Amino acid sequence: MADDNPIRFGLIGCAEIARKLSRAINLAPNTTLSAISSRSIEKAQQFRSKNGLPETVTIYGSYDQVLDDPQIDAVYMPLPTSLHVKWAVLAAQKKKHLLLEKPTALDVGELDEILETCRSNGVQFMDGTMWYHHPRTAKMKELVSDSLLFGQIRSIHSTSTFAETPEFFEHNIRVKPDLDALGALGDTGWYCIGAILWAMNHRLPTTVVASPPAHRNSAGIILSCTASLHWDDVDPQAVATFHCSFLSHVSMDLALRGSNGSVHLEDFIIPYEESCAFFDFTSGAKFVDLHIGWNVKPERVEVSSTLPQEALMVQEFGRLVKGVRDCGRSPDEKWPEISRMTQLVLDAVNKSIDLGFVPISL
Repeated sequence: MADDNPIRFGLIGCAEIARKLSRAINLAPNTTLSAISSRSIEKAQQFRSKNGLPETVTIYGSYDQVLDDPQIDAVYMPLPTSLHVKWAVLAAQKKKHLLLEKPTALDVGELDEILETCRSNGVQFMDGTMWYHHPRTAKMKELVSDSLLFGQIRSIHSTSTFAETPEFFEHNIRVKPDLDALGALGDTGWYCIGAILWAMNHRLPTTVVASPPAHRNSAGIILSCTASLHWDDVDPQAVATFHCSFLSHVSMDLALRGSNGSVHLEDFIIPYEESCAFFDFTSGAKFVDLHIGWNVKPERVEVSSTLPQEALMVQEFGRLVKGVRDCGRSPDEKWPEISRMTQLVLDAVNKSIDLGFVPISL
């Protein structure tokens, strides 16, 4: 049921991902897209037309204009990472709640500046990691948290890869040091790190170490890398690894292995289908006599979704913003904390690579 007083969104930038989010904003029952801003009014008009948005959506030819619009409650910001700190800080200073595309910043120092400005201005912050909000994620957490069925977590592995075209490597902002200097680590590695932290109930690892080789382009941007995370202080038996790349066939694997069970899925970032997603769960598996087979097969667990995961993310963000706007609540600190942990680990992987694949303590 549509909300009669929805959260009114403005777009800061017309990147390709903004097409998906503009759809999500209009699908979520408690939000609406009210304005689009770009560096040129022509580009904003083209975005509105291309995506079939109504003429009632206001068009602005600069980012400042949408931030100065008193009718806008929140902004979605899919700008290049190098521009995040400037425009996210300005948005928070203008009291606009902030849904910020990942990676959130070039390093945790920049992110801390953004988060502190959000806190001091009473602004809700959330990054654009959509898969957290799919009901499948909650179902996986339910099973992984079952000490009898799954047990204690022992290993985690995640991948996020896709093979790109020569045009991508020539022109895309994700391979340009002045725009998105974190490359594949920031773009695809963000999801891998987030999945690992989610599986570990957002306990930071004690040590992070990248594994050679890390492939870079001629400008020094990471195109592919691998790393491991360790929790020596709280769970020395747990280890996590991830691989992210612009050079390999598309993959979005997540494998969780516990002392009694395991979870595996191949589409954790973007489900194969919008309306239904699944994962494989195995518990109590053993080899049969003579080791010629298993005593159980994985159970396929299916979870339906009434809305696409990006619309569920926007709906949750809208719920939190309405609590601040309409009920005087404080912004929820859960999402800023998750973003900051992810950024901290990402920074550690980057540092390990730069220093010659040495362990980095957190």
